[in-house]
Amino acid sequence: MANPAAQLQAEDTPLLSVQGISKFYGDRAGCLDVSFDLWPGEIIGIVGESGSGKSTLLNCIAGRLAPTMGSVRYRGADGDVCDVHAAPEPVRRMLMRTEWGFVHQNPRDGLRRNVSAGANIGERLMGVGMRHYGNIRGKALRWLDRVEIDGTRIDDLPGTFSGGMQQRLQIARNLVSAPRLVFMDEPTGGLDVSVQARLLDLLRKLTAEMGLAVVLVTHDLAAARLLAHRLMVMRQGHVVEAGLTDQVLDDPHHPYTQLLVSSILQG
Repeated sequence: MANPAAQLQAEDTPLLSVQGISKFYGDRAGCLDVSFDLWPGEIIGIVGESGSGKSTLLNCIAGRLAPTMGSVRYRGADGDVCDVHAAPEPVRRMLMRTEWGFVHQNPRDGLRRNVSAGANIGERLMGVGMRHYGNIRGKALRWLDRVEIDGTRIDDLPGTFSGGMQQRLQIARNLVSAPRLVFMDEPTGGLDVSVQARLLDLLRKLTAEMGLAVVLVTHDLAAARLLAHRLMVMRQGHVVEAGLTDQVLDDPHHPYTQLLVSSILQG
């Protein structure tokens, strides 16, 4: 039987708590003193131009890069809170295979190129304990359908897919295990505008259906408006403005945010 006190405590504890994260490269700050909490089902967008520090911050939060200072705490499905950077490497790898997902800008970085589409999805299922081949293949087929890839392509290699299809396959690979937290690094970057729109619609649908918590890095303010509940605007490693997405984009206060928004309007 669940412990009511533990349940109440979990409800009062963020899914992810980022406190004072800084990353220095010599005397240059990749990101500086960034803090925020993320709750279940919430999507936070991190926006800024190239070199603003948003990808550095994302990699520090996801445990892929060690910060110079600060902490990242994650509340697991069991209710226990894990200090991500103090945890042993096997713990972080297990989180990434089970409760976390990471969608790369370039799907080549998030897919195994030498195995089929079905095997890319099935590998993640095996990581959470599935062993029956028929069940794994059946679930892979269902997920191909969910990301709008024809099931007849299940045995094809990712390299035979278009860029948009590869990105959708990477999304299926990440979401098939029903993670609680997904990191997305420019998921629509490098795609044609029409392909971007289709992918954004898919991401909005899947994140809502699954109640995913997401940390989204993007330079695309339209994508941020469509997907994110809250925004952080970064410039030269600093968060210069933060708030609800519509408030930040419709009534920007910081001159840099105003410049970003006006450049989109002028474009």
